[in-house]
Amino acid sequence: MFSICRSSLWITATAAGHLQFLRPASRTAVRHSSRALRRALGRAIIDKRAELQSVRDNYGDVSVGEITVRSLLGGMRDLRTMLWLGSQLDPMTGIRFHCKSIAECQALLPKAAEGGEMLPEAMFWFLLSGSIPTTEEIRAFSAELADQGTLPDYLSSLLDALPPTLHPMTQVAIGVAALNRDSVFAKLYEEGLSKADYWKPTFDDVINLIAKLPAIAAKIYQNTYRGGGPLPGSLSPTADWALNFSNLLGVSSDPDFVDFLRLYLALHADHEGGNVSAHATHLVGSALADPYLSYSAGLQGLAGPLHGLAAQEVLRFILAMQDAIPSDLAPSHIEEYLWNTLKSGRVIPGYGHAVLRRPDPRFEALMTFAQARPAISQRDPVFRLVSQMSEIAPTVLAAHGKTKNPYPNVDAASGALMYHFGLTQTKFYTVAFGVSRSIGPLAQLIWDRALGLPIERPKSMTLESVVASAS
Repeated sequence: MFSICRSSLWITATAAGHLQFLRPASRTAVRHSSRALRRALGRAIIDKRAELQSVRDNYGDVSVGEITVRSLLGGMRDLRTMLWLGSQLDPMTGIRFHCKSIAECQALLPKAAEGGEMLPEAMFWFLLSGSIPTTEEIRAFSAELADQGTLPDYLSSLLDALPPTLHPMTQVAIGVAALNRDSVFAKLYEEGLSKADYWKPTFDDVINLIAKLPAIAAKIYQNTYRGGGPLPGSLSPTADWALNFSNLLGVSSDPDFVDFLRLYLALHADHEGGNVSAHATHLVGSALADPYLSYSAGLQGLAGPLHGLAAQEVLRFILAMQDAIPSDLAPSHIEEYLWNTLKSGRVIPGYGHAVLRRPDPRFEALMTFAQARPAISQRDPVFRLVSQMSEIAPTVLAAHGKTKNPYPNVDAASGALMYHFGLTQTKFYTVAFGVSRSIGPLAQLIWDRALGLPIERPKSMTLESVVASAS
């Protein structure tokens, strides 16, 4: 079995140990909240290093699957070639975060003071440490993220200098890469740093990057869609990460929008390591690039139409269907439109998944959120069409017979919900995805450094060598 839930993945330290933490070189020392997280992580690292060595010693020559010519030519689909600690994707049950389902995380992870959805910064804490944080720990951590969230002047000037016609994803990748100027890891590595300590400045860079992503995204939104100028809101030390993001964007004052952001950012945080954005972050990070350069690479992978642009493609499809069929949304009209789409050689966006063979639990979580709010589920015609389509499209796709998974994925609903709350600029949807996706790959990057994982260097083959090997 290859489920992380069957291993002793997170073992509480039983022996007292003390780790000396490096003081960040380019900003003030981290506050108490992340120092507490660092201490918990330091204790976990002691056990995890021992466990990794045991796995190497005892199972190093054990096969975990075979490589066929089909898999070599098919994008390495389903090949088990990466170590990823925080999450694992099962074709039938969907994503699990340290063996816990989305529903379990929603029940266990801390929420805002007014209640509502789980906080995405709590998801980061959980993915990184393997333990459920207390509400007090997350309140302090949220305040720290707000404290570190202000953009330096050089980055604000850089983003202001970019032409507003530049794609928002290009802008965010530039902005994240530019923070390399302040990398604690890069500075200490240049000065000379023990390999065993690589994870410590990596941790500091990661916290700084996650803290600044909402302001980077909001500034890009302001410059691209509002003609620039000051942001409509500011960072508050009493607000959580998603609430501060909402305030900086100034898109909607609806409290439900903030709660949607909390859920959206938590759901998109991690989807194991094989997807393009996670893998690109890991790959570039394996060369010991700092977290800013590593995640900038991940963002550029996320910008690809086959990865992070699905939500906007779904919304455009839904809006085109809405214009083309009668307003009564009769199932026969939806079914006819879907069949005409397939017969014309086009795809139905938002359906199917590279791994999943059941409805995406993230889609189900978003639908549950929407159905609990009559303003969305009953009075929003775009969402009503999304809901109707989710019942009809699987039957059409199954009858069409060319997809392994005819069920909706998370993108079938996410774009429509952003649209409902007034975030209508579809090119920005992937930027919001990028803010969220930072959580999982950057948590894993800290573990990559803590475990001393090597540079990734697979072997390539020519077509001639493939034929020779198969003969």
